[in-house]
Amino acid sequence: QMDVHGRIREVLAETIREELAPEHQQLSTEDLIKALRQRGIIDDVMKELKFVTDVNEKERTSAPKPSTHFVDREPPVLKKTNIDPTRRYLYLQVLGGKAFLEHLQEPEPLPGQICSTFTLCLHFRNQRFRSKPVPCACEPDFHDGFLLEVHKDSLGDGSKMVDATTMLSICDPVHVVLIKTDTFGETTLVASHFLEWRSVLAAENGITNVAVELLGVGTESKVSVGVLNIRLEMYPQLSKTLSPEITNTQFALERQKTAEKERLFLVYAKQWWREYLQIRPTHNVRLVKIFAQDENGVNRPVCSYIRPLRAGRLLDTPRQAARFVSVLGYERAPVIGGGGGKQEQWCTLLAFLCRNKGDCEDHANLLCSLLLGFGLEAFVCVGTKAKGVPHSWVMTCGTDGTITFWESLTGHRYVHRPINPDDPPLVEQPKPLYPYRTIGCIFNHQKFFGNCQPSDAVEVCVFDLHDESKWKPMSGEAIKSVCSPGTTSSVPPFPPLCASTLDAAVTSNEIEVQLRILVSEHRKDLGLSTVWDDHLSYLLSPALAAYELERTTSISAGNEEFQDAVRSAVPDGHTFKGFPIHFVYRNARRAFATCLRSPFCEEIICCRGDQVRLAVRVRVFTYPECACAVWIMFACKYRSVL
Repeated sequence: QMDVHGRIREVLAETIREELAPEHQQLSTEDLIKALRQRGIIDDVMKELKFVTDVNEKERTSAPKPSTHFVDREPPVLKKTNIDPTRRYLYLQVLGGKAFLEHLQEPEPLPGQICSTFTLCLHFRNQRFRSKPVPCACEPDFHDGFLLEVHKDSLGDGSKMVDATTMLSICDPVHVVLIKTDTFGETTLVASHFLEWRSVLAAENGITNVAVELLGVGTESKVSVGVLNIRLEMYPQLSKTLSPEITNTQFALERQKTAEKERLFLVYAKQWWREYLQIRPTHNVRLVKIFAQDENGVNRPVCSYIRPLRAGRLLDTPRQAARFVSVLGYERAPVIGGGGGKQEQWCTLLAFLCRNKGDCEDHANLLCSLLLGFGLEAFVCVGTKAKGVPHSWVMTCGTDGTITFWESLTGHRYVHRPINPDDPPLVEQPKPLYPYRTIGCIFNHQKFFGNCQPSDAVEVCVFDLHDESKWKPMSGEAIKSVCSPGTTSSVPPFPPLCASTLDAAVTSNEIEVQLRILVSEHRKDLGLSTVWDDHLSYLLSPALAAYELERTTSISAGNEEFQDAVRSAVPDGHTFKGFPIHFVYRNARRAFATCLRSPFCEEIICCRGDQVRLAVRVRVFTYPECACAVWIMFACKYRSVL
């Protein structure tokens, strides 16, 4: 913008002429910088220097035309941020990838053709970043820079700039997650990697290039999926760098400390389990889960998957949090080959959020963390549903002893009233409405209890957690030693939630237009003409809003007005039919195919008769993390001919 190089060259030439002419002395970098300072150029540059970061701000209403040959569905909105020269930053550049061998055979995408894409998601000390999507290839063309602020929490020295030694004690890694999005918008988790960035503290001139080998996830956690070239740079430059021996010693000490804590916890857990089995031999078939594997195949204590999580201003109530978690997609961990065994994979929060879908354990862990953030006493329950299928759900204990179960996949809540098996047969027992059959253990970020009641059936279970004859507790100290944040442990810090980048109105319109085309084409194939009634379509809006409100708050409202409006819009002697349906994805074709499988909906879409008028209304409700609830209502009105 201001031809910095040109101006600097002029000043340097002038300085050298002035300073060197008399005695031909040597000029140091300091002298040159002083000369530039005197002429105010450095200040001008600092003022003009703006780093571009990605923020979720709804400044755009419609997707701009793609400049490249694939469509970026969610364009990043670039906003300039002034860089603060009193802060330490780590500038992380991704300079391409190589050896993504799974994509070796992929043809070059043609211009305008939609192809599968890779996206990198990063999290470092409460900051989140997302790269621009690039087409999947053997050597994907990543070119992105991320400016990570190292010195987020003031480290006790006011605003003093952190030096290398202080930064060496910051053991938070940069969590890098690679997501693949296919041509239908389906996401898969390709890799999840913890990048040790502190090697840059020992690099000469504060810049280092690293080749990061990404390993697969789940069953492929030992297989390489590709290599990323990453360049790390400290900004402003460090006045003095550390020696590689110092950084390596620090890493070795941390690893040793972590391994020792984990070893001690394992010894304790084995002892606890032995004691638990001695209570009753049948305990060995109960679902008592102390460790779980994450996406990288690392065994971690279950308590480390939970942490009180505050959603800032993105979610207002615990029930809204339950609704948000329920609209994140549900997908069993993928397994290669048959065998029917459940592949177990509990995801780290970043991997779950970036993929926007996960297994029931991921949903339960996130919901429990959010409810703890809202100040409730929440636990994750591990047990079974009907037919002995393993399942996880969330439970909250009220201060008055009320026990409420929260189903994280649907957002439903159930109050638990235990059946007393010792009551005489005539005493009326509460009928449980929840789908859960047995419960083996419950845990949160600080506590773990194994169920040691005579029966592990949920309906007779008493949740008196202070009674050790019913619930065997684990030592809080032991859990804290491996699960509390801030300890040098292998537990990744939790990322903050991000606001939605979707524009609800634009997305609703797009899906509605696509559905109208699909319905018209479908009717044309059946030899039927299609006449849309825009007024009737608009009248369906209040119903969709009421359905979502009911899902979030369990209160239904506004139904009378909707019925009144429809009665006025449908003349005497005409019949009205309406069919609402709910999805958590935005693929219109897939939604339409699902609707046609319902006989009620098919009856409306394929309606024959006199003066048939069709209506469709779509309402997308956005939630954090690009999660959304999509409500669709098809309706028709026609003259009844008997």
